[in-house]
Amino acid sequence: METKNPVYYVGGSKGGVGKSLFTFALMDYCLNQNRNILLVDTDTDNPDVFKAHKMLDLPQLQCRLNSLDDADGWAELLDTVQEYPDSVVIINAAARTKTSTATYGDIMQEALQQMQRRLVVFWIINRHRDSIELLHSFQEVFNDVSIHVCRNLYFGNAERFDVYNTSKAREVVEKHGMTLDFPVVANRVADWLYSKRMSIRAALPDMPFGTRAELQRWRSLCATMFDRVMEDAA
Repeated sequence: METKNPVYYVGGSKGGVGKSLFTFALMDYCLNQNRNILLVDTDTDNPDVFKAHKMLDLPQLQCRLNSLDDADGWAELLDTVQEYPDSVVIINAAARTKTSTATYGDIMQEALQQMQRRLVVFWIINRHRDSIELLHSFQEVFNDVSIHVCRNLYFGNAERFDVYNTSKAREVVEKHGMTLDFPVVANRVADWLYSKRMSIRAALPDMPFGTRAELQRWRSLCATMFDRVMEDAA
């Protein structure tokens, strides 16, 4: 029987699609549910998510840096997940993990099954064809996992993602998962979070009124998106 604390993997296998911002939103959603959280940031070159959330210093939040470039890194990740059976795990995947994921993905799936942990993937895409090609490569490894593809609306409205919308990859995704729309947020909010390396929770009290109002609007839309996934999994 699976635990109630899944492992959420935020991927995309390329830079610039919005993985880190999506992880900020997912972290905010889980924190607002008062969940115990283990954050694992595998982007060791630019660990914005790790640095922003480690500053919160909350007892229910553990933050780790963990490269997945080799076998040792994957073993360390699995050891860390096993240490926290009572925590939701959120993995922010680095852009460079395509090769190592293809090599060690099967091992990860088997280990999580032994731990009775369910893997749930959020795969962030832009409108380019390579986003879909990378998704297809990931699906070949993780062929029995709930993958939710998230069209990042920063790159245009949902109808403009025609390469994904008409793809075989979408048909495969929607057998086990969903197609979601990651709402766009004003640049002033994203700039604030990244430039100051602050979590959403920490940034809210310090923001100018208009910026704070925009962040509140966006986090509400993100919560509605995440509710769809959580209700479906219940």
